Amino acid sequence: MDCTLSPGQQRNLERRWQCKVIDRTALILEIFGARAQTSEGRLQVEFAHLIWQRSRLVRSWTHLERQRGGFGFTGGPGEAQIELDRRLIDERIAKLKRQLEKVRQRRVLQRKAREKTPYPVAVLVGYTNAGKSSLFNRLASATVRAEDMLFATLDPTMRKISLPRGREMILSDTVGFISDLPTELVAAFRATLEEVTRADVVLHVRDVARSDSKSQAESVQDILSDLLSNEDLEERVIEIWNKTDLLDRADRERLNNQAVRSDARVVPVSAMTGEGIKALVAKVESLVGKDRKRLSVTIAYDQGAALNWLYERGAIVARHDAAESIELIVEVEQRDVQTLRRRFDLEIAPSIASTMNVPNFDNRNGNWAS
Repeated sequence: MDCTLSPGQQRNLERRWQCKVIDRTALILEIFGARAQTSEGRLQVEFAHLIWQRSRLVRSWTHLERQRGGFGFTGGPGEAQIELDRRLIDERIAKLKRQLEKVRQRRVLQRKAREKTPYPVAVLVGYTNAGKSSLFNRLASATVRAEDMLFATLDPTMRKISLPRGREMILSDTVGFISDLPTELVAAFRATLEEVTRADVVLHVRDVARSDSKSQAESVQDILSDLLSNEDLEERVIEIWNKTDLLDRADRERLNNQAVRSDARVVPVSAMTGEGIKALVAKVESLVGKDRKRLSVTIAYDQGAALNWLYERGAIVARHDAAESIELIVEVEQRDVQTLRRRFDLEIAPSIASTMNVPNFDNRNGNWAS
């Protein structure tokens, strides 16, 4: 049943049809259980399943109505089977909550560690089976599982990638969304969804080859609206129209024209062929670099520490090795400008433009080529 059934409805339908009846939530939980690979994923799925199962104990299973006997001298009518099962489930839920809280705390520590590094974070989100993992593999030259199935990805995967101007960033692949996402799953995957709220860039991947692409996008937008503020939705989200290779030439041209006319951040791409990837990376780089300062820096050859600091903390736009010094055009975060002036005795001036040829993305092998 493509809806949510109450325990009583499920019981009555099973009696009438003499077969097992499951609703939308139960089906999603079954799929999640089959896909979970890591210990964290299995914890999240089990927690969601127990939360859902606890509501099924009432008016669903008739064997839970029988009484157990008392224990020794305690006497009394004993403990009903439903009470025992509920108590065991509650104990397991409490244990899983503690374990998931440890997972959340570990992710907090990991995020704090990442915040100490100069790497911004981009997160891939979207409807399930929209091609997020394929796009992740294309951008990061990775080999994560990417298949034509629902919820092939349950556990977030992160890779460090290099942008054209030399800056590095973290790219994260996340679990796919679905319309009418059960509240049990939202609670269970809270630690995973927190990655979206902390990301510098949110890449919303859409499967534009599907006839219901618009409704899928609206479902994802509803979830993102619960996670992000309106300001973040406008400033941090890039919409990616994926699977353009499955469209005919006329539809591709129509989408390209529509993306050009759109005021929003929209990029048509194909994760399979690499079409549009260069434009996507350029848009991501412009978004993460909007708060950066471009400086002209002169470094003596004996100032290796300063040169290393700039390569780690900034993005080298251009470099010229002169006879007595190295001349750089570099982009750094606003907060790092004062640190640069304070720690190193350098000749620093604002820079407006660069004549350096920016590397191009090679669609054939998925690497940056000078």
